[in-house]
Amino acid sequence: EASKLKLSVKDVKSSMKQDEIYVMGFFDNLNDPKLRMYMDAANAMREEFSFGHTLDPKIGDAYKTNPQTVLVFTPERYYTKYEPKWHVMKLDDIKDEGDIVEFVRKREVPLVGQYKANNIKLYQKYRPLCFVFYTVDWSFDHREATQLWRNKVAKIANNHKEVKFAIADEDEHSHLLAEFGLDDSGEEINIACYGPDGKKYPMEPMEEWEDDEVEEYITKMKKGKLTPHLKSQPIPKRQDSPVKTVVGKSFDKIVKDKSKDVLIELYAPWCGHCKQLEPIYKELATKVKKEKNLVIAKMDATANDVPEAFKAEGFPTIYFAPSNNKENPVKYSGGRTVDDFMKYLKEHATVAFKGKDEL
Repeated sequence: EASKLKLSVKDVKSSMKQDEIYVMGFFDNLNDPKLRMYMDAANAMREEFSFGHTLDPKIGDAYKTNPQTVLVFTPERYYTKYEPKWHVMKLDDIKDEGDIVEFVRKREVPLVGQYKANNIKLYQKYRPLCFVFYTVDWSFDHREATQLWRNKVAKIANNHKEVKFAIADEDEHSHLLAEFGLDDSGEEINIACYGPDGKKYPMEPMEEWEDDEVEEYITKMKKGKLTPHLKSQPIPKRQDSPVKTVVGKSFDKIVKDKSKDVLIELYAPWCGHCKQLEPIYKELATKVKKEKNLVIAKMDATANDVPEAFKAEGFPTIYFAPSNNKENPVKYSGGRTVDDFMKYLKEHATVAFKGKDEL
């Protein structure tokens, strides 16, 4: 079972980790159907969190808790005065283990936790999500400074409960810092958020921490009043190839042009399959050159940001963005010969190939 029986308060304490939540169920009878539900919930989340349960009223007393209750403990390292040391769920009215899972999920990250390699998945589903980058160091000599900054963040986070906040070590996450364009800011603390729209909003670096400035930035970010940071190569001065080159800054203008159907390949410079596709893709573009309402395009997705709807899991990823539905592009999964592409385009085009059959 995912949940372990605890026989003493000491046993409970030693099971807790400093830096992640701990879930504990209190019961008075092994045959309680609610205990079964709790066990099922623990099994459902066993990969992510640690669970314990007890039938001992003395342990319940230590946490001022009656049977048929679940507690979710805030990680000791990340506790702040703005949140309880543990969250309480009474099991009186629950229908199934799903209710327990939902309760734990809502409390799976503290007010200001730490973003790190083993919990990236946990945080990445949240939007808005704000990172505060600095030297996060829990060794004895630096712990106090690390907490000092984290507590400053907590003061702000407490006013914006719908935004998730996390501290992040700037060296461990230098790649993320660069994604927000803050890699050469030079300040000891940098703040950046993914907004409600999933776009990237770095805060103008501050020399000194100012609560008011941070407050203002978070409020504007929530209301969509900031300009997102867009990673982009320069817009090419000329387009000599039949395949149009798109960059972050020209994506909306070319791919989201509502007068045209667009096929866009997202590639990576190092990707072998992309190199194999290149001559075929070029031949296709040459073949449909006369179609004024059809664009065959490509973009280096490692050097340019793509909108959420055009995410590339692997390379190459090809999307078809019809003229009448730019927000819901279709991922192309057909064959990769010129004929395959032609057949697909003729079938799905909304404004191209509407004249006499030229091909």
